[in-house]
Amino acid sequence: MNHHPDPVVTTAQGAVRGLHQDDGTAAFLNIPYAAPPLGAGRFAPPQPHEPWDGVRDATAPGPNAPQSERRLGSIDMSPYFGAGWSRGEDYLTVNVWTPAAAASAEGDLPVMVFVHGGGFVAGSTRSALYDGSAFARDGVVLVTLNYRLGIAGFLDIPGAPANRGLLDVVAALRWVRENIAAFGGDPANVTLFGQSAGATIVGGVLATPDAAGLFRRAIVQSGSGLGAFTTEQAARVTEAAAAALGIEPHADAFADVSDERLVEAASRLAGIDLQTATHHDPLIGLSPFSLVLDTQPAVSVAAGLSADVDLLVGTNTEEGNLYLVPVDKYATSTAEDVDDTAARSHPDPARLVETYRKARPEASFGELRSAIMGDALFGAGSRALAGAHAAHPISATYAYEFAWRSTALGGQLGATHAVELPFVFDLAQLPQLRGEGALLGPDKPPAELAARMHETWVRFAATGSPGWDPYDTEHRATMRIDAEWTQVDDPRSQERQAWT
Repeated sequence: MNHHPDPVVTTAQGAVRGLHQDDGTAAFLNIPYAAPPLGAGRFAPPQPHEPWDGVRDATAPGPNAPQSERRLGSIDMSPYFGAGWSRGEDYLTVNVWTPAAAASAEGDLPVMVFVHGGGFVAGSTRSALYDGSAFARDGVVLVTLNYRLGIAGFLDIPGAPANRGLLDVVAALRWVRENIAAFGGDPANVTLFGQSAGATIVGGVLATPDAAGLFRRAIVQSGSGLGAFTTEQAARVTEAAAAALGIEPHADAFADVSDERLVEAASRLAGIDLQTATHHDPLIGLSPFSLVLDTQPAVSVAAGLSADVDLLVGTNTEEGNLYLVPVDKYATSTAEDVDDTAARSHPDPARLVETYRKARPEASFGELRSAIMGDALFGAGSRALAGAHAAHPISATYAYEFAWRSTALGGQLGATHAVELPFVFDLAQLPQLRGEGALLGPDKPPAELAARMHETWVRFAATGSPGWDPYDTEHRATMRIDAEWTQVDDPRSQERQAWT
């Protein structure tokens, strides 16, 4: 029985009542950090939220950004993407988890702010994987946030600021700076972390001068410091979106289109050729949305931006499997498929394929294709970001590789994209993650792995060190995380060199 009174915290905008949970933590859901993005406001920078009178209920999940439901073949990704669009205008919100005792005291607990993935078009704080209770149990104030997605969030539109979804994340960080002490958190010790599109956004925030000083550390899980589109590439997507909607490619015209129609149009934009005279498509055709920057985040970081932020960056060993195995493209891959993936990914595809073959003499075509895909999307851009940051030793850089293999889909899913998330959040025991077509597969995942992985993320947020040697451009120390943890120097150096 819940005999504790539900905690009330006063933020700058008004008071909120959260939920006292049985495990001694408190959860505050659906607290606005910016005004609802309506009409033309969907294509403007985030604005402050109106204050409210009385106590706002923060005990139930709120709406999320307009999006269509996402499916990935035979794997159930609903714990990751959530159940699609939960409608409501006031969706630029945060969820906050904190130790219950801290919710009533000005505290100095480390704060972690999580940016979800979902290809820049899906995902939300409602997803089962982003329950922050384990972080609060372990003395961290954990914040998750919604941001604008798809056309409203990332389409580069004349008359509108670029990267509006990223601007939302920066606005949420400002909210944290202003309000988190009331939840027991230390506004001077904030770790910004994200996965997939969320990790690429974190890389973009590292390269955003306006965000300087809002966070002290960052974790980039399977993102890319080389994942942004150029303005020329983005303009092709904008032309296609305007044509699909039958409107002029300008913010004023987009402002009149309903959210339903924007979501529907976004889902029809696949397959635009973004290859230009000077640039490859950094997402190799997987998504028409990304950050839009003429300077890649890794290049900005190499120039010294965020040199004072501690950085932990990593990828999973078989990232590409998620895009092949559940849609029956892995086992059926041919030499031609490998060459085609390389051609989408690299200016010298023949040399790339040769390097991967040499490094993996036993590999099947599916393995080679997945490895090249994973590096094109995440590996090369993560290594570039780590190297760029390590060149400024004012603060530390750390690297990891998550190698634990899921047994899903006959054991073929493996150490794929997103499989580390349940371990980071210490949620590997969730029933919906278990089964032949579930993310972690039918076998019981090692409980010790979740405990240690989660504890490592908490330790990094608290201290700035995950507990292994820093990454430098000579040794490139990397922790390989599996049932056993092994620190290795410069893993996959041949492949790394092929991308530089």
